Amino acid sequence: MFLLAFLIIASIIIIDQITKILVERNFMEFQSIGIIENIFHLTYVPNYGAAFGILKNKTLFFIVISFIVIIGILILLLYIPNQRNILKFALVLQAGGAMGNLIDRIRLGYVIDFLDFRIWPVFNIADMAIVIGALLLIYDIGILSPKKLI
Repeated sequence: MFLLAFLIIASIIIIDQITKILVERNFMEFQSIGIIENIFHLTYVPNYGAAFGILKNKTLFFIVISFIVIIGILILLLYIPNQRNILKFALVLQAGGAMGNLIDRIRLGYVIDFLDFRIWPVFNIADMAIVIGALLLIYDIGILSPKKLI
């Protein structure tokens, strides 16, 4: 399980960072290219806050919180029973996404967002992993096993 978790986390980080570097090198800030006009664009948005840009310019705060969350998730993974695969996968996705965005915050002082569906705030691959992980976490804890959290 540890090798698989490592491979999933590493894959999320690699895909996230490669896509962000491509955007960073090929777009100017706030430049947008329509892939499906008025539906899906690639738009380079530096995000100095958290989700939806809240708590802007709190980079050190987000770095510290990210480290705490990542370490907490990795420790928690050690104690989750093997039969709780959805819960483990959810946490692995969240750890990978948190690490991807943490790398940006350390490297740049902000997170690069670029996936723009026009009806939702611009986001990135790491954000997708975090959200999918959160949805799986809700599914596992709330639907599959509401009486036993772990």
